[in-house]
Amino acid sequence: MKKAGIVAMAGIFMTAISISWGHAASSAKVGVMDTQAVMEKSKAGKAALDSVRSYSMTRQKIIDGDEQELKELQQALEDPNGKLSETARQEKQELFQSKLAAYDRRIQDFNREIQEKQRSMVEEYGKKIAEAAKAVAQKEGYTAILDKGNEALFRIVLYHKPTLDVTDLVIKEFDRQNH
Repeated sequence: MKKAGIVAMAGIFMTAISISWGHAASSAKVGVMDTQAVMEKSKAGKAALDSVRSYSMTRQKIIDGDEQELKELQQALEDPNGKLSETARQEKQELFQSKLAAYDRRIQDFNREIQEKQRSMVEEYGKKIAEAAKAVAQKEGYTAILDKGNEALFRIVLYHKPTLDVTDLVIKEFDRQNH
């Protein structure tokens, strides 16, 4: 359903462009850009992506520490020498189960936090990239600048002449606006 909605929106968008081109075909100037490239190649975009990566790595270190603690507890429980009394073994088993449950909750919480941070960054920087694209369109006289999309989600522009690609101009404008 989500893909169908995107296809419908793309169709409506393309129809609107076709109609406007029909009225002003001689003055229509269209550019295309790669939003992902703007994010990955601009200074502000790189910094935002690095921030999310750093946040994620920090959380991963905490998870790794929890994992190590669980492994050590499990090894103590599986001690082949049987040095633990039944009471001590029961206490360690309960501690292990408690820590395992906390570990699972922490992973879920961290995944949710990271996804929220990524979503927020995409939303914030999507707006900023749109502002930069608008500025380029106004400066360079473009009627429209289309996002190429990408293979993983939905490719909007199936073909374009390389001369229509304004990604580098948008990157420069994005960096200028977000220095």
